[in-house]
Amino acid sequence: MTLVAFGEIMLRLSPPGRELLLQTPKLDVWVAGAEANLVTGLARLGHDVAMVSAVPDNDLGRGALTTLRGHGVDCSGIQLSGERIGLYFVTSGAGLRATDVVYDRAHSAFAEAPVASWDWDQLLEGADRLHLSGITPALGPVPAEAAIAAAEAASARGIPVSFDGNWRGKLWERWDSDPRAILSRLVAHADLMFGNHRDIALLLDKPFSGDGEARRREAAEAAFDAFPKLRTIASTARHVIDSDHHRLSARIDTRDGTAQTEEVAVTGIVDRIGAGDAFAVGVLHALRRGESIEVAARTGLALTVLKHSLPGDASLFGQRDLDQALQGGADVRR
Repeated sequence: MTLVAFGEIMLRLSPPGRELLLQTPKLDVWVAGAEANLVTGLARLGHDVAMVSAVPDNDLGRGALTTLRGHGVDCSGIQLSGERIGLYFVTSGAGLRATDVVYDRAHSAFAEAPVASWDWDQLLEGADRLHLSGITPALGPVPAEAAIAAAEAASARGIPVSFDGNWRGKLWERWDSDPRAILSRLVAHADLMFGNHRDIALLLDKPFSGDGEARRREAAEAAFDAFPKLRTIASTARHVIDSDHHRLSARIDTRDGTAQTEEVAVTGIVDRIGAGDAFAVGVLHALRRGESIEVAARTGLALTVLKHSLPGDASLFGQRDLDQALQGGADVRR
């Protein structure tokens, strides 16, 4: 059975090292996008995955497909249409300078694909899960409608839906949107949600009191009450010391209990972009193997920590790398 992800495939461009954008006339390029990152990471861990998207029929679009296929992603559900592929530029932070993102993704092939262009009878054939994120509906009214249609199609076929909040304020602000209403319609179909108390506060228009684990449990219980299909909520907590030093922990809440990891220090950070997608990969990897929520929380945390060591958007680690991270081994492998 196959996990199917629906979302935009992009190219990420970044200045080399810790340079400012266009400080020198060079840019590193990676295939990117939250859903593309997820299926790439799962494919590298041996799962059957498929991507549903649209890219232009040019060197950029075909190059992105070549990259995804090389990682083991089924790209048969990706349309060749439109005029451009979405871009975004990432300037990595250093010290007290934060990482900065500039989007250039308006009028992309994916954002302009009509809702009716997605044949969900065909695209969901053989699927055992549909994965969506909050980025797709943030792109505009047509992608928002397409994401809702995908979730409804999966629900009608009894296919579980996972949803990653992935809040992108810069995108929602570009059009006359109602994020709470749109995201609530998507979460209503999900059995698994990646998001924390802030995401839930947005969905429910409700602040949560307290601090730390108590606040997260309060938010989780409120979400379970509001969304009857929802069974599992996975989240991370990040404390930023500076651009090179963060502290991370992971948590999974179900209707029956909670799994919470210890906080770990992440230093010497190479690239934090895509770390949330790597967390989702680790959690889904463990759950699809029938592991407990305790193991899933630790696996998600291990993979997100590993991602901080790798430039680019996607987690490219295999099971051996993950096993070593879970065992705490950082010495040279000979």
